[in-house]
Amino acid sequence: MNGLELPPAERDAFYATLWKIARQIPAGRVYTYGQIAALIPTPAGITPDDYKTYRARWAGNAMAACPPGVPWQRVINAQGKISPRRGAEMQRALLISEGIAFDSQDRIDLSRFGWHGPNDEWRQANGLISPDGQISLF
Repeated sequence: MNGLELPPAERDAFYATLWKIARQIPAGRVYTYGQIAALIPTPAGITPDDYKTYRARWAGNAMAACPPGVPWQRVINAQGKISPRRGAEMQRALLISEGIAFDSQDRIDLSRFGWHGPNDEWRQANGLISPDGQISLF
């Protein structure tokens, strides 16, 4: 991977948290790599600027390595597209089977199919950041 890498212990915690969030994405909805990673507080040893720079890429790596039961197909890139990689055709087929439509440029309309993220209560219970950038407190 090009760029900064998460230390192994931080990577494991980041991946586990990211997968936990991904499990909340309902069928027929999508969320972007950047959106999902932005909910997770900056890992220890990583500067906030570096986190903003690399978190979407780290989210992509996490989704590529996810265990069974994680709806990996529901996480896409910020352009509303499936990132080109092995499994992209399967991802497209799974999304179509959930009722998600693609336009003529292979994009998903995020205003129509985008998920708004986990609710406040769930975020607070899991120590995640709200969409406005504040850490949710109990």
